[in-house]
Formats: sequence, C-alpha cells, structure tokens
Amino acid sequence: MKNTALKSLLLASSLLSSAGLVHAADVTLTVESWRNDDLQIWQEKIIPAFEAKNPGIKIVFSPTAPTEYNASLNAKLDAGSAGDIITCRPFDASLELFNKKQLTDITSLPGMENFSPVAKAAWSTDDGKSTFCVPMASVIHGFIYNKDAFDKLGISVPKTQDEFYAALDKIKADGTYIPLAMGTKDLWEAATMGYQNIGPNYWKGEDGRAALIAGKQKLTDADWVKPYEELAKWKPYLGDGFEAQTYSDSQNLFTLGRAAIYPAGSWEISLFNSQAQFKMGAFPPPVPKAGDTGYISDHPDIGVALNTKSTHAEEAKKFLSWVASPEFADIYANALPGFFSLNSNPVKMSDPLAQEFVSWRGPYKSTVRSTYQILSRGTPNLENETWVESANVINGTDTPAVAAEKLQKGLDSWYKPAK
Repeated sequence: MKNTALKSLLLASSLLSSAGLVHAADVTLTVESWRNDDLQIWQEKIIPAFEAKNPGIKIVFSPTAPTEYNASLNAKLDAGSAGDIITCRPFDASLELFNKKQLTDITSLPGMENFSPVAKAAWSTDDGKSTFCVPMASVIHGFIYNKDAFDKLGISVPKTQDEFYAALDKIKADGTYIPLAMGTKDLWEAATMGYQNIGPNYWKGEDGRAALIAGKQKLTDADWVKPYEELAKWKPYLGDGFEAQTYSDSQNLFTLGRAAIYPAGSWEISLFNSQAQFKMGAFPPPVPKAGDTGYISDHPDIGVALNTKSTHAEEAKKFLSWVASPEFADIYANALPGFFSLNSNPVKMSDPLAQEFVSWRGPYKSTVRSTYQILSRGTPNLENETWVESANVINGTDTPAVAAEKLQKGLDSWYKPAK
C-alpha cells in the first residue's frame, strides 16, 4: 500500500514538473532608493519591462524619504540588511560606500561600455580605474523662459552675454514681468542655478575643473572670478525683495507668469508643465561672445549599484546590465522629463522642453558641478561655502574678488592637491 501511494506521488510530481507547474522559486531583488516620487513609474513602467524579459526575477522598489535615505541606507548596509540594489548619490557619498567594500566593482559589467568617462565620473574612483554604480540620469542647467512674454516683447532667444543683458533690459523697461526669477534667501539657488550654471563657459568645463583639482588653477584666477562678476550684474533684474525670496517663491513667480526667465535645472520640467499656463522654452547659458565654445552643466544625479552582501548577485547583475541598456534609458528619461539618460545612445524625448535641454549635448561640452568631486571633502566644505559666497555676490555684500579669495583660502586650509 505504501509503495503504491509513493509511486502515485512520484507520478503526480513528474506530471506537474513536465507541465511546467513546478519550478524554482522566483528570486526577488529589493531596490533601495530615495526617489519615493518615482514609485508609480517603477511599478507601472520600469519593473514590468524588466520582468517581461527576465522571468524568474522579481523587483521590489523600496524607497525611503530623501532626507532620511543616507542615514537609513548606511545603517542597513552596516547591519547587513540593505537591499540587493543600492541607488547611488553622486560622488563622495557613494565613493565612501565603495571604499568600505559595501558596493561591488562593476567596471567590467556588460553595458558599462555605453557610458563615457564623464558620465561615469560621479561613481568612479578618483583615478577613474574602478566604477561602482551604473549611471541612470543627470540634470542639465540652463534657463527656462516664458515664450508668450518673449513673443509679446519681441525678444529673441539670447545666445551671447550681450544679447542676454539686452533681453533683460527690454523686459525690465516694459515693466510687465520680473526679468529673472531667482532669490538668494536659500543660498543654494545662487550657486546651483547661478554660478554653476554660467561658470563652465568661463573655466572651460572639465578642463578648468580638472585644473582646479590638480592645483594648477585657483578660484582667484580670472576664469573663476569672472562668473561672479556676471552674477553681480543680475541684481537689478531680480525684482524687489529678492534677498528674502525662497526657492519655492521663485518657482511660483515664474509659473504664475510674473517673471520672464527662470535660471533653471531641468528637474523643474514636470512641475512647471503641471503649473504654468503659458508656453515655455529653454536656452543654454549664453556664451561670452559669438563663436565661443559653449559649455553646459550636465550633472550626474542618480545611479544604481550592487550591494556586496546581496545573496542574488548574478540576478542583480542582470538587472544592472538592463539599466545600462538603451531600452531602460528610453523608459526612464521619458517617464521623468528633466532627468536625462547618461547612456551614449541618444534618447528621443517626447516632452518638447526636455528635448530642448537634451539637444544641447553635442553642440555644447558637458561638465559637472565644480565643487562636487574631491573639493568638498574637508572643512570648510567648498560646496556649502560656494552657496554663501554666490548669494553674497548677488546681494552686494561681497565683491567677486573677495568672494573668490574667501573660497580659495578655505580650500587651502585643508586641501593639498596630489603630487
């Protein structure tokens, strides 16, 4: 009787197996991220696209609030409880995790050939020999403008600094619009949408940034002071009370149609599309004079890595290789207009404002924010000090030369370039 029952059980098992009803359990990969705003995009677009081509691997997107992410992730990594896939901040925060052997070296991962050295710089060692995150997206700096205002006033998109100031003068003289929507209360706007926006045209992008890191240039050199001289000229165009104007105030001034030009990061696109009741366009930082090579801040913002303690490393590598593919680049960039693929394969953007921003790649040379790699590891922190001095220059409380001297003195107090 027992033998008969056993035979029946074995036969049933064999039939189920041959019918494909018994198979190895699916592997589930957990993605750690701070991008809680992206939960719906992951659930509706990214995860289904990957799982359709990779049966047996399931993805769970598990975001933490942005302000809590770094501390939460570090605690989980230290405890060995973090997810398989780690979403990477750019530069030093992720480099520290790699140096602690918490992120895997993926230099030779299939798909990494789709990214340039500049695209990988935010997630590579200082010598560029090891890369530990797949680049996902960058944000591009420039200016968003009210097309209706430009049409009404007969203003053409400015290509040079002279044309830029001529446009601002015309807007100011008309009186209908504040020429530039930017305040200095929150400090970071003045640096990020001001100094780091127009600065690369003067310090020549990556050439100047590399020279500063190498100690071959100083922040007191003309190429680094000149952007502050330009920022100082913005003051008359910012409107009354700009010193007390917050970041959200600036956004509202522009989307309500009260300002004509917004010094911008491309991350604003989705919000502005949902709020502005007028046509918008964008233009890159005007060059000092006609014929000059143009530069844009095309700043790496987000990447993904493999947790060295993942128990599903092979499956996780399959996912990372897919993130490095043109298919992922197209899905992500179009789902989040203003967060641009760093993949070398061009992505056609369905959003016209996003397409305008990304069209600057090629004609303009890309660089990253000058303070983000290496130069903000000590105290005083150069990034944070640049916020303060950029606001001081616009407010008129420091001259461009004095601001540059303060920044260089602070950097010299702890940073010694490698020999």
